[in-house]
Amino acid sequence: MDIFEAIILAIIEGITEYLPVSSTGHMIITSSFFGIAQEDFTKLFTIVIQLGTILSVVALYFKRFFQSIDFYYKLLVAFIPAVVLGLLLSNVIDSLLESPLVVAFSLVIGGLILLRVDDLFGNSDNTDISYATAFKIGLFQCLAMIPGVSRSGASIVGGMTQKLSRTAAAEFSFFLALPTMLGATLKKSYDYYDAGFTLTSEQINLLIIGNVVGFIVALFAIKTFIGYLSKHGFKVFGYYRIVVGIAIIVIHYFISPLTVI
Repeated sequence: MDIFEAIILAIIEGITEYLPVSSTGHMIITSSFFGIAQEDFTKLFTIVIQLGTILSVVALYFKRFFQSIDFYYKLLVAFIPAVVLGLLLSNVIDSLLESPLVVAFSLVIGGLILLRVDDLFGNSDNTDISYATAFKIGLFQCLAMIPGVSRSGASIVGGMTQKLSRTAAAEFSFFLALPTMLGATLKKSYDYYDAGFTLTSEQINLLIIGNVVGFIVALFAIKTFIGYLSKHGFKVFGYYRIVVGIAIIVIHYFISPLTVI
């Protein structure tokens, strides 16, 4: 991976992390086009630079993190399913991270769901998140272990199935990203070193650049997304996912096969 590839991946991460379009899926596709998807450092990079986008949530919602201890308990309850399944399915998840076709089909299926989610669940004005609701949202988030599903999309839809407003569901999804992404980063970093790999000074610089770029881009992406979502809903994201997913399938089968497992 060179600095150009690192910056492009970080921009994509910053734009897509909190949108219901799958940041991991987009980075898998992009790294596949660059020819670096199967490199161990690339897999580490795509996880670790999520720290930058996490900090963007802290910066934008700083006061909300001091509202009550109950807030943290609910995040912990929502985080537990990802911890359990993440540890149990770690090897399966790693293998899926190499497959653009898994991403493509997940994008299409998720897009079809987003086209219907507003009609099915509407946009209530409920902002109250109980412990039971938090846990159910955490279960929905686990669907994003399949590349292309979208962590934010799954958890936002999960919140809406519990009668939360679109904005409340989206913001809780943002907050839930903090323990989820931090846990994934620590786990991936440990696995990387446990496998005998070490980071070069160049790779450390790429990680720093990726986090900084991701942080800056995510600041704008979050503010834009919340404003759009509260007014217009999910359909545009559904159409986008379907178009991108079909395009990937067409490219793979009719133009130039992408790297798959």
